[in-house]
Amino acid sequence: MYKIYINEIPVLLISTKDAQLDLETPPHTMKVKYTGRVKHLLNYIDMCEKHPLIKKLIVHHDDFEVLKRDFKTIYTEIEAAGGLIINEFNEYLFIFRRGYWDLPKGKREKTETKKITAIREVIEETGITNVSIVSKIGFTRHTFKNRLGIRNIKKSHWYLMKTHKQNLIPEKAEDITQAIWMNMDDFLKNCTPVYGSVLELLDNYVNSLETKDAN
Repeated sequence: MYKIYINEIPVLLISTKDAQLDLETPPHTMKVKYTGRVKHLLNYIDMCEKHPLIKKLIVHHDDFEVLKRDFKTIYTEIEAAGGLIINEFNEYLFIFRRGYWDLPKGKREKTETKKITAIREVIEETGITNVSIVSKIGFTRHTFKNRLGIRNIKKSHWYLMKTHKQNLIPEKAEDITQAIWMNMDDFLKNCTPVYGSVLELLDNYVNSLETKDAN
């Protein structure tokens, strides 16, 4: 399975065999079979970009690798990295950017490792110091168009980081208007909207903590 967010709509690329195992299609979900023509993929992408009337799109094909390859020919892929930062009071660092709650991240430079990118970006975007990586917690994908109208896939690698509680300095040049420390439960209950890919990452992280506690 290949999952990506287009205009906040989760899009799943899967094999037809796997699609047939899912006999039910939830409300506002569109399930289509790829015909093998890239033009048809463009039509689905355009629909998500311009008319977000559906909540989820599932595209399937007999050959999953062909479907994924054809989909990726429409985009330029960019790697990014960022962090979910926790302090000694079990508070997490969140930012508000362009109308959505988010986590600090940014584009990877050619000479950087993903971990170095993640640390550099969280420092630049929030002003924190003395941050260190604990572990990798996942990756997300979403699409966007640049100023020239070229479609891009941003694959963001996410790391759990730790530091001490300190004053935060939102990077205004990156359109970050707010940076806060907050308990995870309070954030998930009270802060909206959150980017869908980030919310999924946080849900998976919380579930992993609950699984550890249960064991």
